[in-house]
Amino acid sequence: MLGHDDVADLGHSFNAMLDRLEDSFASQRRLLDDVGHEMRTPLTIVQGHLEVMDPDDPDDVRESTRLTLDELALMGRLVDDLLTLAKAERPDFLRPAPTDVAELTEAVLERARALGDRQWSLDAAAPVSAQVDGQRLTQAWLQLAANAVRYSEPGTPVGIGSAVRAGMLRLWVQDAGVGVRPEDRNVIFERFGRGAHGRRTEGSGLGLAIVRTIVEGHGGRITVDPAPRRGSVFTMSLPLEGTPPPRPAGGIDDREDRP
Repeated sequence: MLGHDDVADLGHSFNAMLDRLEDSFASQRRLLDDVGHEMRTPLTIVQGHLEVMDPDDPDDVRESTRLTLDELALMGRLVDDLLTLAKAERPDFLRPAPTDVAELTEAVLERARALGDRQWSLDAAAPVSAQVDGQRLTQAWLQLAANAVRYSEPGTPVGIGSAVRAGMLRLWVQDAGVGVRPEDRNVIFERFGRGAHGRRTEGSGLGLAIVRTIVEGHGGRITVDPAPRRGSVFTMSLPLEGTPPPRPAGGIDDREDRP
């Protein structure tokens, strides 16, 4: 027979389960509301262009087709990003493995150069090995680099770097763009969250939410701070506990790390 303490524990566990289910249902409702809101605009644009298009005017047909394809591409990116966020609920979303952080940093920089005409530079590369999912971190890092390109002018500097401080692995992207207002620093990491500058650009509104999901999946956190002169510094901070020991010296020195 169950004692009074056992019944109380069972009741607490049952109530906790109901609370988790309620939170899950509420989150799903918010997601559906957000998706419905975001999809409505491109669908309205597509419908509007098709309704007013003159099929007998070749120029009008070409322009309407171009605009329609652009909107459909936007919806395609939105669906892809939603699938990524949905996969984040699966236990195999992250696949950590021993990863050379200096090599990862340099590889991300090389891939980022194709994102836009900027003065790309390597700020620092941490000479350590960490137990992380290198592919997912590359995905998050390149999203931050693409964000830096989106909000900065051609030819301006963008720095990418990594360093270890206080037992934390810090991976960052620093730009000289328009910056992020203090009141927007939390909003931009929410699903479909956009700051004042983000409302004027194209995108699914899920890129930084995916970055946050990947970073939090590693037990870390993502932050944004003002750059020393102009722009922003986006930093992914990950715990180094349980990772393999540092590799031998020979990589880029990280003593002069993130500005």
